[in-house]
Amino acid sequence: MTFEEVIGQDEAKQSLVKLIEEHRVPHAMLFCGPMGCGKKALALAFASRLLGDSQLLRQWQHPDLHFSFPTIKKPTMGSDHQPVSDDYAQKWRELLSDGAYFSIEQWMDAMGAENQQAIITGAESDRLSRRLSIKASQGGYKVCVMWLPERMNVTSANKILKLLEEPPQQTVFILVSEEPEKLLETIRSRTQRFDFKRISDEAIEQALTERRGIDADTAHRIARIANGSWTAALDSLRAGNEASLFFDLFAMLMRYAYSKKVKELKKWSESVAAFGREKQKRMIVYFNRMVRESFMYNFRNPELNYMTANEEQFCTRFAPFINERNVMELNELFERALRDISQNANAKMVFFDIALQTIILITRKQQA
Repeated sequence: MTFEEVIGQDEAKQSLVKLIEEHRVPHAMLFCGPMGCGKKALALAFASRLLGDSQLLRQWQHPDLHFSFPTIKKPTMGSDHQPVSDDYAQKWRELLSDGAYFSIEQWMDAMGAENQQAIITGAESDRLSRRLSIKASQGGYKVCVMWLPERMNVTSANKILKLLEEPPQQTVFILVSEEPEKLLETIRSRTQRFDFKRISDEAIEQALTERRGIDADTAHRIARIANGSWTAALDSLRAGNEASLFFDLFAMLMRYAYSKKVKELKKWSESVAAFGREKQKRMIVYFNRMVRESFMYNFRNPELNYMTANEEQFCTRFAPFINERNVMELNELFERALRDISQNANAKMVFFDIALQTIILITRKQQA
């Protein structure tokens, strides 16, 4: 991967290239920044520049490039087996071949995860220690890219700390973290931290038009909604994406609530209660965003809104029902539901309560 393939981040690219040109490459680097800003892409481009271009590198099979990432334990694995990155190497390369911008949710889907928690095991740290102790096959650098190191368990974290304290010769570690505050302080202190900003809307808009052939208006809308995340921008392009599903469910909730169709609302709450908890939480966050966007739409200032054309079309009729008499309470309703779901409350009860409360709140305008 080249730096030219990274979306935006021109200042960061220049800084990283300068480190290589001036032979000031740290042995351990911590890449941080908001989700979708391109941390992983920058890490891969940096690793590729260090190792030099080759066919193996383009296939992500270079012998001196080592990946480490969260994995799950499949039922088919033996009781004594701790999953390691090698167990999922093929799936990892397949996902990377489609681009470096993907989320942990997409990776979980690729692994076939259900409700498991993806972690980096102690066995994974042992694997890295063995691999990195071997001399570089090309006589130059060995590079280890660890994605989401905050998902290391205690055993793994302590073993990685020892590797960072006594790194193998000519080895560069690049830790790509979404939540660096969850890492051991001793690990953070042994890395040089690089904080990357969100991608500018202009860079996302340009990439959408030049690389994806999107028309200017759609690209502008997607770039604003993406909020600096190329991953979010790509998700908006996928047919049948999750946001589209959440939009349909939000519209359904509001229509049923306005019509006071309690029977249909009960069915609605049972259907969304069947989702996994992480998906439920993402849906509630989306609902809260739509409440905000609907309220702001009433001010008739396009610069205040961040919506797709489909969402905006819905708001032309729906927005008046989100007003100063209910917007705060709707926001609190969804915030409370998010907290309850996070604490493993009964999902059917939480979502049916949302449905019943929405009836009261969404019809309040008519009672004024």
